[in-house]
Amino acid sequence: MALFTDNRPEPSSRRARSGWLGWFILSVALVGTLLATLVPSPYIIEQPGPVYDTLGDVEIEGALVPLIQIPVETTYPTEGALDMLTVNVRGNPDSPLSWFEIGAAYFDRSRAIVPVEAVYPVGVTVEESTEAGRVQMETSQQEAIAAALSNLDYEFDATLTVAETTDGGPSDGVLQAGDIVLTVNGEEFADVAGLRDAIAANGTSTPADVVYERDGEELTAEITPVLSEGDDAIAIIGVIVGSEYNFPVDVKIQLENVGGPSAGMMFALGIIDKLTPGPINGGHQVAGTGTISATGDVGPIGGIQQKMYGAKDAGADFFFAPVENCDEVVGNTPKDLTVYAIDNLNDALVALASIRGGLSGAGLPSCTDQSAPTE
Repeated sequence: MALFTDNRPEPSSRRARSGWLGWFILSVALVGTLLATLVPSPYIIEQPGPVYDTLGDVEIEGALVPLIQIPVETTYPTEGALDMLTVNVRGNPDSPLSWFEIGAAYFDRSRAIVPVEAVYPVGVTVEESTEAGRVQMETSQQEAIAAALSNLDYEFDATLTVAETTDGGPSDGVLQAGDIVLTVNGEEFADVAGLRDAIAANGTSTPADVVYERDGEELTAEITPVLSEGDDAIAIIGVIVGSEYNFPVDVKIQLENVGGPSAGMMFALGIIDKLTPGPINGGHQVAGTGTISATGDVGPIGGIQQKMYGAKDAGADFFFAPVENCDEVVGNTPKDLTVYAIDNLNDALVALASIRGGLSGAGLPSCTDQSAPTE
């Protein structure tokens, strides 16, 4: 046993200061954690949502039914998959996320942190946003059926009918549900995309001459468009319009609790596949996203990065992205997922023909980042 040592006890004042500093740091950490957990943030999280094969079945009221059903017309066996993607949104103005949840998502490339107002514009309730998404989904289904049947040389008529107007918007008190929109500034259009283009061409500085039909009577109104809220603002007149078609073929698209217009292209491809002998995808699993017009134009969508990761996780090797989303695709593509840039329905069919022929889309327009593929 040592009788002498240099390990003399610290003075009590130094021990007191060290203990006080430790408790202070611990208290700050606890308060910071508490604030990060409880204080709401002004952001939401977008992450990959469920994936649906447009050639497969979905569960409706406890029973499996075809996502696309064509009961009367002759249909043909399909192979592989034509997957449509969804984005799951966590958080909303009524249920904000904490800073802790936002921080946890920051390092996940499959998730995106965006301002709440980018998804839920100021003045629009969660319920109104959900209803708008439902109407957009119904409209996209009708547009997809129209695009597919037009591609297959079926003939039919179409009308654009007002589903509802936005409270306080340019059309509030002017147009009403059930009105049939005929022309804008003398221009006729075959689908919602055409109406949107006509309003955009008018701009927000002058009124647009809108001709519509109500109860069989043709009426005219001057409506001045305003800019929409959120990112990528466009001129709008504050109406939700649905396309009503007199199709010669009964096509049913059944999908619950999914909103928005971004599945249009994949719906159209699924319909074409079922009405065409032989699998148009060659039995491969192909995923994609993009709005579609009755004339077959493919438009941009939100959440492209999350949808690419959702497609890859579901097993897809090929992904169809709208041309206008290519800037978001480059640098954000999951490893080993081949992405093709699609401008219209014919582009998608050409890409499928290449994949079917074993060429894997060689020589077709693509959104690629050859220098930095990511996991």
